[in-house]
Amino acid sequence: MANLKIKLVKSLNGRLDKHISTAHSLGLRKIGNETVQPDNEQTRGKIAQIGYLLSVTEE
Repeated sequence: MANLKIKLVKSLNGRLDKHISTAHSLGLRKIGNETVQPDNEQTRGKIAQIGYLLSVTEE
């Protein structure tokens, strides 16, 4: 199964609470944090919601 490497590249300060919660559910709390998540519909939905804060690469 494919994985996605997700990196937080913009700050969470001043963002909607829902977007902050989504970032936290991906394991991203500070700028520069990276996580590897499975490439599935749930992860893609989270990325779609806060994609403007993230950098995503396939692994």
